[in-house]
Amino acid sequence: MSLSRRGFLQGSAASLAIAFYVPTGAKALPKLGPPAPPPNAFLRIGADDSVTVVLAHSEMGQGIWTGLAMLIAEELECDWAKVRCEHAPAALVYGHPMMGMQMTGGSSTTNGEFQRYRMVGAVARDMLVRAAAARWKTKPAKCTVAKGVVTAGKQRATFGELAEAAMKLAPASDVKLKDPTAWKLIGTPVRRLDTPEKITGRAQFGIDVQFPGLRTAVVLRPPAFGATLKSFDGAAALQVPGVEQVVSTGTGVAVVAAHFWAAKRGRDALVAEWTPPADGGVDSAALMARFRDQSRGPGAMVVDGGGVDAALSTGVHEAVYEVPYLAHAPMEPLNCTVKLDGDRCEIWTGTQFQTGDQLAAAKVLGTSPDKITIHTPFLGGGFGRRANPASDFVVEAVLVAKAAGVPVKVVWTRDDDLRGGYYRPAYLHRVRAAVDAAGAPAAWDHVVVGQSIVAGTFLEAFMVQGGVDGTSVEGIADSPYLTAVAPKRVSLHSPRTAIPVLWWRSVGNTHTAFAMECMIDELAHAAGADPLAYRLKLLAKHPRHAHALATAAEKAGRGTPPPAGRARGLAVHESFGSIVAEVAEVSVEGGRIRVHAVTAAVDCGTAVNPLGIEAQVQSCVAYGLSAALFGALTITGGAVQESNFHDYPVVRMPDMPTVSVHLIASGAPMGGIGEPATAPVAPAVANAVFALTKQRLRALPLRLGVA
Repeated sequence: MSLSRRGFLQGSAASLAIAFYVPTGAKALPKLGPPAPPPNAFLRIGADDSVTVVLAHSEMGQGIWTGLAMLIAEELECDWAKVRCEHAPAALVYGHPMMGMQMTGGSSTTNGEFQRYRMVGAVARDMLVRAAAARWKTKPAKCTVAKGVVTAGKQRATFGELAEAAMKLAPASDVKLKDPTAWKLIGTPVRRLDTPEKITGRAQFGIDVQFPGLRTAVVLRPPAFGATLKSFDGAAALQVPGVEQVVSTGTGVAVVAAHFWAAKRGRDALVAEWTPPADGGVDSAALMARFRDQSRGPGAMVVDGGGVDAALSTGVHEAVYEVPYLAHAPMEPLNCTVKLDGDRCEIWTGTQFQTGDQLAAAKVLGTSPDKITIHTPFLGGGFGRRANPASDFVVEAVLVAKAAGVPVKVVWTRDDDLRGGYYRPAYLHRVRAAVDAAGAPAAWDHVVVGQSIVAGTFLEAFMVQGGVDGTSVEGIADSPYLTAVAPKRVSLHSPRTAIPVLWWRSVGNTHTAFAMECMIDELAHAAGADPLAYRLKLLAKHPRHAHALATAAEKAGRGTPPPAGRARGLAVHESFGSIVAEVAEVSVEGGRIRVHAVTAAVDCGTAVNPLGIEAQVQSCVAYGLSAALFGALTITGGAVQESNFHDYPVVRMPDMPTVSVHLIASGAPMGGIGEPATAPVAPAVANAVFALTKQRLRALPLRLGVA
């Protein structure tokens, strides 16, 4: 990290503002205008001793509002009670250190910012100490810092009293970060800073945005993927009280009104004619049958160790696993507010993808990205839906505001959200394995069929190599179970359809963990082996995986039988640099699978806020369990049939198991935590169902009687 005065100091007479730079890694990404000195992030210390951390990332429930502030506070030695946070404006200088653009995703915020957020705290502390030393005519080494106060002998000054003088000093070119043994805050359970805002209702989400002159719009979108707008008549809509305009978005029709209910009723009254999809539209059942056929032959090669066909000539265990299309279904439906002023545009939206949205809005308006201001409020859930390379909900809102000529908040209903795309792709895995005399895998052939989430986007050039989208096969080619298997082949078919797809919490691991952990479980039972002992033997050279698995099993009650009528299943999976093992305890009640408990062992390296990690694992279990037990979109004629939580259910309180979380201090590099615990849930439950019923369920959502 190089620090310069020009890019470092910002502020006013009564505050200290610390800025810091980290070189961006994605040099091929488009630039947002000429280079400028604004910082990637700021730390502001006010005359009132307040400490404000400005976050370059979006808080969407994952806890970075607290976690990143802890990193700065640890090195700054401030009073934690005086710490506040706010979201940064959109600018490329707030780019993710590893991604080169301003975004939040990939479970990469805390580990990506771990170095520079601590660094800014250390640099600020050094400047405050030097300011105090100068005031007292002593050496900085004679000064100590604790809870926002600098002390030297009987001399004492608060951060607020020193901020103005500290601001005038040049930052040190090199500061020493604390040794982990000296940490006071990092590694301790800390309550979230955003909780009071949310429970009192003070927190503002995108859907809460209001200001004088703002209008609300609801959009009529194509009824099927591949359908196009032929004509529309807005006369009846304009008769609805409160409706002011009916405008075309190019692909749909927007009703602009004084408030949401008027816009919704106006849309209901619209008359529109659509040209149906040329091929009759995609049918998800027919598509899965096509995937099954494709899986009988290899696709683009991911791994080819040679000798697979010969090794699989006899004694093959074969299984096919299927997962459906899934919606993200965040609790706050999509929304975006846009205000145009000449060639300038102001946007308020809960986004994970500020840089992409800024570029997309500028392109629509024919202006430069620096003319686009994006305000990021709290996000009511993201799960990847709000990090869309196409910036669909932002582009649409800009088009509506441009056509209407007034500030507009475009609001999606829950039905719009479920039926309007984008989705976790459907996937099919065909796995064939041969075993040795001990029942361990001796040969492995794995064919994956499913859409690429980056095909057709600007990311395709970076992320698709040799016809392989790495996110479609993550967790297979690099599976620890297969490192000792020489004859192995992994290949991928990536068919293109009219269904828009996107990353979904834990991305490819949502389906690869299901296929891998269920197949390993099948092989264990086929060998007559205990599923845990079988896995531990295969993982002998992967101690972190083995330790996580053994820990989860022990904490779940290994060695003691589950209550009558219940059984346990387990799974372990690595993603985003973290290893998570889970044991699910299930029963079958009235033909319905009931999950009573999930025990998780988590090895994510350094744990900044154990309380936050526990919350994220619980959240991942709920999200993954929704997919394991309920989640599926049915597409007929190109149209999604499900529309709301009545026919696209998610886990509710009676369905939620007890979740116990056990952190493993491995000393490994820090991994992510917002997504990894999602992946092992479905296979752990499926394996428990087999242990209980001897029925092997290979399709999600899990349905008894459907193998």
